[in-house]
Amino acid sequence: MNKLPFERPIIKKLNTGISNKFGLRTELEPITNIDGVPVSELIKDYGTPLFVISESTIRNTIHEAKRAFETRYPKVQFAWSYKTNYLDAVCRIFHQEGSWAEVVSRYEYDKALSNGVSGEKIIFNGPDKSEDDLVTASNNGSLIHIDHFDELYTLIEISGKLKKRPKVAIRVNMDTGIFPQWDRFGFNYENGEAMEAINKIMNSKKMEFVGLHAHIGTFMLSAGAYDVEASKLAKLAFEFKMKYGSNIGYIDIGGGFASRNTLKGAYQTGKDTAPSFDDYAEAITNALINSQLDTDDMPLLILETGRALIDEAGYLLGTVIANKKLSDGRRSTIVNFGVNILFTAFWYEHRINPEKEYSGHNETTALYGPLCMNIDQIRDSIQLPPLKKDDNLVVSCVGAYNMTQWMQFITLRPRIVLIDTEREVHVIRNKESNKDITALEYVPNHLDKI
Repeated sequence: MNKLPFERPIIKKLNTGISNKFGLRTELEPITNIDGVPVSELIKDYGTPLFVISESTIRNTIHEAKRAFETRYPKVQFAWSYKTNYLDAVCRIFHQEGSWAEVVSRYEYDKALSNGVSGEKIIFNGPDKSEDDLVTASNNGSLIHIDHFDELYTLIEISGKLKKRPKVAIRVNMDTGIFPQWDRFGFNYENGEAMEAINKIMNSKKMEFVGLHAHIGTFMLSAGAYDVEASKLAKLAFEFKMKYGSNIGYIDIGGGFASRNTLKGAYQTGKDTAPSFDDYAEAITNALINSQLDTDDMPLLILETGRALIDEAGYLLGTVIANKKLSDGRRSTIVNFGVNILFTAFWYEHRINPEKEYSGHNETTALYGPLCMNIDQIRDSIQLPPLKKDDNLVVSCVGAYNMTQWMQFITLRPRIVLIDTEREVHVIRNKESNKDITALEYVPNHLDKI
């Protein structure tokens, strides 16, 4: 018979929560499966760290978002934000669900084309578009969102050489009552820059002006800010019609919807504070419908939602390496995933659960990654059971940005699997090897020998 591990006795204050037979709940619920697939089997087959993406969650979430908007507004089009997660498998799920592609670089633009998205259904945002980027996007009939006057002048210069008139919109920044105001992108609404840009486009007669776009912030916890945004864009569209006699083709609200993650320092969880898709939809569509726009010819409403559509579909499985005691007496647990692959640990208090049932109490724990850097802290303080070496953890709500902003630093980036709607598991990105990293390196001849 194996000797049971020693757990020191403690007195633990009961926390509020759902009662069990011993009183109020003080333990964490384990996450033993994802979409019906046992976490233990995923770890056995693929190891850790391991990113897991739920296809069912992605499809259910986009269906819910579309329902919220399409029941309130006659013409709605979602465009998948590639920078949020540009794994081909993820992008293609959204495209199967009818989403266009929204990109902010030539890399993402070419990736969208390779995923089968036609040029007409690609929105090209961002401040850094080369002349070749603009020519390619124009010839493909893509929607070019102009970010600054230098880009506008470049388009005017090259449009005379093109066989097609570029389809363009302008990005607008504005005061929506949110601090800090995102005014580094696009043309300002309040000082008249936005209308000035429109006038230059129309007077050039070399481009087809088709829409207005704004992106007012990220992780927006106020649906009311979108009411202000949509109202100002609708007013600008009305001014355009009064001056030029035609309607705007579309209004692009951008992204920024909050997921149900919890921000660091927040008093309440993300589940309690994040607006629902219905909240965002009500604010945006009411502003458009109640504006002076022609109700018989309303513009297409485009949404570039990213984080809120993918965050909850992502999980990260990890394993305990060791435990230590810090100088202040707190327990410290070291796991085999760091901030290099869980970049959002810098601003979220991710929900972290054990992979299996445990007996006993939770303890205040500082959770660290494996990197030889002091900043590699997953959670400064979290209630966890006394996990042992080789025990496993599940981090939830990690689908957004971690797989695009991660980096190869000290450790290699891990494998990613997708659980499809039939509970089949597919590797959609393999773990890296040293060969992958050094494949782009060159060593001068004089350094061949050491």
